[in-house]
Amino acid sequence: MHLRVTFVAAARCSSLLAERFEDDRPLDQAGWDEVQRAAHELVPLAAAELRYCSPTPRSRATGDALGYAPLAQPALRDCDMGRWRGFTLGEAMAREPSAVDAWLADPRCTPHGGESLLSFIARIGSWLDTRPKDDGGRIVAVAEPSVLRAALVYALQAPPSTYWHMDVRPLSTLTVAGQPGRWNLRLGAA
Repeated sequence: MHLRVTFVAAARCSSLLAERFEDDRPLDQAGWDEVQRAAHELVPLAAAELRYCSPTPRSRATGDALGYAPLAQPALRDCDMGRWRGFTLGEAMAREPSAVDAWLADPRCTPHGGESLLSFIARIGSWLDTRPKDDGGRIVAVAEPSVLRAALVYALQAPPSTYWHMDVRPLSTLTVAGQPGRWNLRLGAA
């Protein structure tokens, strides 16, 4: 049986310029407003047999507001950013410019003491590859935009540098279809 996994990017908890690594803040008012505007398009995904979310407050709140009643999945958490957790990219760059440059250039690099980009992509891919086939063919998962980027890199078996060239907006969707180890990007209606 082929699976269809639709990822939904969590609504915002801050402006794009104020986004922080591993941000555990709840949805802000703009995020709630975005969910209300997008609900008519995203609520039908609640019909999926399995509904998941990352363990962050904003992912859980997004899923609940859309009627998904998602089950938190620790494997869908954001990339572990070590000592940069809670920093904006600008703050990390101001404190450790050469470390940030190295991190952006080498997907194996962990100057922050956390998880490498390659490890993050592999973790998200492992979660994708271990979805149960017996419980139905449709899955929805609400997670941070970084998780959607990692899932897409994994599904397409793209070079890790592709991760840096994707812009995933809050409440964007990404659908992949297939089976473990063989995923295809699905464009169009989820």
